[in-house]
Amino acid sequence: MTTTGKKTQAAPAKSAPAAGKATKAPEAKKAKPAGSAFAKPLQPSKELAAVVGSEPLPRTEVVSKVWHYIKKHKLQNEANKREILADDKLAAVFGKSKVTMFEMNKFLAQHLK
Repeated sequence: MTTTGKKTQAAPAKSAPAAGKATKAPEAKKAKPAGSAFAKPLQPSKELAAVVGSEPLPRTEVVSKVWHYIKKHKLQNEANKREILADDKLAAVFGKSKVTMFEMNKFLAQHLK
């Protein structure tokens, strides 16, 4: 009697693709083109440059740096974390002394070209 059952095969080693991924990750970061409008470097106004620096930055990086500045200087309202209590530098950008986090991007957009 002969059996016509399936033969079991060993699974291929998975270490080879993982090694390929590890070497491609740094290359992908360097060669990645700016595909969206958020990644396009924009020049901040002199008021905004006092907070984020004067070199052109992508919009996402500007927002990140503004949040870093807000947290570093403890400018969030303790009772309502959605409110930002602007100091002199941020008041020049926002045009008022208190804004919500949702309004912030509207004011930042006016200072980016």
